[in-house]
Amino acid sequence: MGTYILKRLLLIIPTLFFILLINFVVIQIAPGGPVEQAIEQAEHFQGGGIASSSGEVASTSKTAVQYQGARGLSDEMVEKIKIQYGFDQPAPTRFWLMLKGYLSLDFGTSFFKDKTVTQLLWEKMPVTISLGLWSTLLIYLVSIPLGIKKAKYHGKLFDQSTSLLLAVGYAVPAFVFAILLIVFFAGGSYFQWFPLQGLVSEHFDQLSVWGKVKDYFWHMSLPLLAIVLGGFAGLTYLTKYSFMEELSKQYVLAARAKGLTENRVLYGHVFRNAMLIVIAGLPEALVGIFFVGNLFIEIIFNLDGLGLLGFEAIQQRDYPVIFGTLFIFTLLGLVLRLVSDVLYQVIDPRINFDGRGVK
Repeated sequence: MGTYILKRLLLIIPTLFFILLINFVVIQIAPGGPVEQAIEQAEHFQGGGIASSSGEVASTSKTAVQYQGARGLSDEMVEKIKIQYGFDQPAPTRFWLMLKGYLSLDFGTSFFKDKTVTQLLWEKMPVTISLGLWSTLLIYLVSIPLGIKKAKYHGKLFDQSTSLLLAVGYAVPAFVFAILLIVFFAGGSYFQWFPLQGLVSEHFDQLSVWGKVKDYFWHMSLPLLAIVLGGFAGLTYLTKYSFMEELSKQYVLAARAKGLTENRVLYGHVFRNAMLIVIAGLPEALVGIFFVGNLFIEIIFNLDGLGLLGFEAIQQRDYPVIFGTLFIFTLLGLVLRLVSDVLYQVIDPRINFDGRGVK
């Protein structure tokens, strides 16, 4: 097991490198970078893009090939803008400097927010973590009892009727549920029972402790409901079929033959064995909830977390923030998947990753 963990930890390094490299190349090719945006803003500041003299146009002809909006700026001004954003150096040099900074967890400074990326990540992370933890807790509280009951009544009316609900929950993404909830319950077209956006009210600081708790969960109600509706189906199916597999084993037949009640068999013997696979899958579930579902929810409900930060950074071409959030998301995702694999072997010693190699 130790050899397997060491191999997986070592594989994290090239995985992070190639993910950052591919995204760096793609972003360099994409138009509308920070230099182009700064040039456009400077042009509007100087007169809304009015053409300059013929001499200035001739002197900036080479730069205008790369930055089409620079026709009204001098070479010196364009060069200052490039130096400001670090684009006076070639792309390989910028990529190498970025990697060197990452080794010391220095992700640089945001182009537009006048803060270091580390500071921004630290400020936004509590929102994302709280949203992820609450949604994970609610998903497990809904999915496990539902999955157990579906296994107990497999093929009967309850199982068949809830299968339609699970099919809808599995097929429809969480962000679609979020939009529907806004339309129906946040002043879209019908009711205005919940706030449209934000994590707390503007007068949050003036509320009592109990008032702050109520205000917080009032704002979190629709985001959490959207995540639960979009994420409970998979875990419910996993719980159901884990219990069904255990119910077909010999020790269950023996327990029933001894005269034990169905609930005693289910919760006294089957539960602890069937739940092993569900518990071992918790880190993998966190990856999906934190890094897929929650990002869209933060954007839709304007929750000031890492998802919204990354979305704004992409819109503004704020490269340090883009790569900083990408690095953190990728690193945490890889570590959580490793933890998931380790839990599988701890829970079931029959699993031997060392003998199978790393894939």
